[in-house]
Amino acid sequence: MTLERVVKPHIRELAPYEPGKPPEELERELGVVGAIKLASNESPIGPSPRAIAAVREALEGLHRYPDGACFALRSRLAEHFGVEGKQLVFGCGADELLELTAKTFLGPGDEAVYAWPSFAMYPIVVKGMGATPVQVPLDADLVHDLDAMRAAITDRTRVVFVCNPNNPTGTSVGAEAFDAFVASLPEDVVLVVDEAYYEFARRPDFPQAIEWLARRPGTMVMRTFSKIYGLAGLRVGYGVCDPEMADYLNRARHPFNVNRLAEVAALAALDDTEHAARSRQVNAEGAEYLTRELTDLGIEVWPTDANFLLIRAGEGFFDKLQREGVIVRPLDGFGMPDCLRVSIGLPEENERLVKTLARLRKGRA
Repeated sequence: MTLERVVKPHIRELAPYEPGKPPEELERELGVVGAIKLASNESPIGPSPRAIAAVREALEGLHRYPDGACFALRSRLAEHFGVEGKQLVFGCGADELLELTAKTFLGPGDEAVYAWPSFAMYPIVVKGMGATPVQVPLDADLVHDLDAMRAAITDRTRVVFVCNPNNPTGTSVGAEAFDAFVASLPEDVVLVVDEAYYEFARRPDFPQAIEWLARRPGTMVMRTFSKIYGLAGLRVGYGVCDPEMADYLNRARHPFNVNRLAEVAALAALDDTEHAARSRQVNAEGAEYLTRELTDLGIEVWPTDANFLLIRAGEGFFDKLQREGVIVRPLDGFGMPDCLRVSIGLPEENERLVKTLARLRKGRA
């Protein structure tokens, strides 16, 4: 017997998600020393000291299961957003919320609409349920083409994903366009607004998607503690939606999916507003520096509302940078072989990237 004969066809055809390579792995493979990682949009300043202290204090309770309801974090976030606690759903990272959405609302014959290029997990969770992904190309500025997305919705559409700010481009849509799009959606279509990078957005007219929850049932706004709060290693994501939608998603959720250390760290990080403000400042300054310096090198850089930049460096530079110990994200899989996604790092990391690219482009590597 071979498993290929019995595995579901839509699972057999999936391409697995490829995470960014850890620095230590690159150092082992290529023998480089002092590699830096600017590939996975992680916080360069690390987690809040309060989160670290909370984790240390909770270590003695590891023999106990987590609070499956995330009561403390649920209560704090409900207060933060002015919603009821029963409107929150928690996941092992925002990725799990995407999977719960697909598990709850999608099956063979159903369709899910989303922009492309966008977050690589959308096609994975959609295809994983045997449903059909409907990818709508970004517009000429690599922004969501909301009119085209609306036109792509059919009577088979069950879910629409909007990633704002968008990953991997860093671009975003404004409030007027977003609100008009949401208002036009059929009421029986589930809307998932992926705001993993919400806290980094700088445009003054960034949409307030949370406000749609009271007006449009079947809408979920997703956020995460992996980015601005620097807790990527603990995997805490959450969705805010109407109580009925939350109830169905929780029925599909595994128990204890957020571990004890993750919850206490998230709770402490949420209250450390100074650390989050510092993260935003480091990111904004890094974005300005990299945009200016890379543009001076003749590299095209897209505007960003996230903690990374999309740059057109030319084909072959991903491998060249890796050999120099600089890990970035290649975008070949998105049909953009001449582009890279570069996480905004510490000042010294950003400077190293610029100097390395300058040297490589001059052919002196």
